[in-house]
Amino acid sequence: MTDFVHPSVAPLFQPLVLGRMRLPNRIVMAPMTRQRSPDGVPGQDVADYYRRRAEGGVGLLITEGTFIDHSGANAFPDGPDFFGDAALAGWRRVVEAVHGAGGHIIPQLWHCGPERRPGLPHDPSVPGFGPVEVRDGNGQALVKAMTDEDIADVVASYARAAAQAEALGFDGVEIHAAHEFLLDTFLWACSNARTDAYGGTLEKRLRLTLEVVQAVRRAVSADFPVLLRFSQFKRSDYAARIADTPEELGRILKPLADAGVDAFHASTRRFQEPAFAGSPLSLAGWARQLTGKPAIAVGSVGLHGAIGKDPGAESSTPDDLQAVVEPVAAGEFDLIAVGRALLADPKWADKVRQGRFGELRGYDAAILERSLF
Repeated sequence: MTDFVHPSVAPLFQPLVLGRMRLPNRIVMAPMTRQRSPDGVPGQDVADYYRRRAEGGVGLLITEGTFIDHSGANAFPDGPDFFGDAALAGWRRVVEAVHGAGGHIIPQLWHCGPERRPGLPHDPSVPGFGPVEVRDGNGQALVKAMTDEDIADVVASYARAAAQAEALGFDGVEIHAAHEFLLDTFLWACSNARTDAYGGTLEKRLRLTLEVVQAVRRAVSADFPVLLRFSQFKRSDYAARIADTPEELGRILKPLADAGVDAFHASTRRFQEPAFAGSPLSLAGWARQLTGKPAIAVGSVGLHGAIGKDPGAESSTPDDLQAVVEPVAAGEFDLIAVGRALLADPKWADKVRQGRFGELRGYDAAILERSLF
């Protein structure tokens, strides 16, 4: 492997220190649910899948969402668990494979909340969990309004998962607080109609996520990085917003930073779009400016013209990549997460580093239906 870095992308290949991690570059593998872990257990194919991206030069890999051990966390069959002897042994193999390739990897800790429906693993009798109750037309409870006891159980579950991640040798953890899953549904005013200590004002809606961060921070070492992924848009509403102004966003992110978040992962559909009127700053840029913490941008990176559920996209061009390079060079945000382009091409990072732009593989939506590679 050559150490050559093409001058046009040099800012992406500067090192970065994040807690105990010493990342060799600014490229992150975005978390992407693949549902390739039968009965919740990641196999050797999962280990090989992540190892190939580490071998391909990615600085930090964030796993697909992994289900914490709360009974209502799972909403996707064959998604990976982060509890139980078999699943944890599988994740240990993943860590060893990535570290053996010289990479860094963290799990994304996930509770799907109201996205879950009765009938799913591992206990089909368990409904979804959320800020408010949801029933179907026949009166069957699909989502349970969480009690204080339920909330305490979920907070403890996140903390156990984080401690387990450190014990397994992972390099940090990411808390999933985006996209209309559990933590995000408490945070979003449109999905949280509670009138108790966990609903109403922005600060009360933030309380569950804040308690999770505090519990995770207590459960791991001081230098063990804790990341948090958040979003404005939802699975059901691309125009949704948890914050209408930078000031409101600060009221969310600053307490989380004070509680122990080391970096914010700002999930957007297009990473470069301005987050608020009157400023060109992206959502990741605002996260960095408001908190002083490192920020990860994500959203259609490395794709030419792809967005949302488009069936496919061409690979990125050098001009496209400059839209990534320039804000990193300017310090708007610190890292860039790449998703679909890395599914198409495990060697994407090394090809970009060496300026082999014409060799980048284009993304095709059919990749999601294929076996891991």
